[in-house]
Amino acid sequence: MNIKEYPEVLLVEDREEDAVLTIRALKKYNLINDIKWLEDGQHALDYLFGTGPEKVLQAIPKLILLDLKLPRVNGLEVLEQIKASEGLKSTPVIMMTSSKEDVDIKKAYELGVNSYIVKPIDFMNFADAVKQLGMYWLMLNQPPKPTQ
Repeated sequence: MNIKEYPEVLLVEDREEDAVLTIRALKKYNLINDIKWLEDGQHALDYLFGTGPEKVLQAIPKLILLDLKLPRVNGLEVLEQIKASEGLKSTPVIMMTSSKEDVDIKKAYELGVNSYIVKPIDFMNFADAVKQLGMYWLMLNQPPKPTQ
């Protein structure tokens, strides 16, 4: 296995438009230097747990931005595995999704999500929402030191 430099933010989002807007908003407000974008839930699990073709040791980003409706493995399943992992469970996970369904919101919180954000349709509102969550989770929040 290889040890790799880990990003400040892991973005798991299947829609390229939403990923580009999120990355642009975080960089515009100088909230991140490094972000890793993955397009499906299985790739995220492989990346985080070192089970994919790269065989990378467990990555512990400062923040995980996770979509709910992802190909192969959905966001709730990814969240469940993150929060069940001793090395990852204290990593903040923000669900960023278009779903306003009560069942999705309730399940995400039952599984340990730190915040649930419904994506605004309007670009300016979306950029503002990303700025606010980045300010809080990357600048103000004080997480525990990672254990490996």
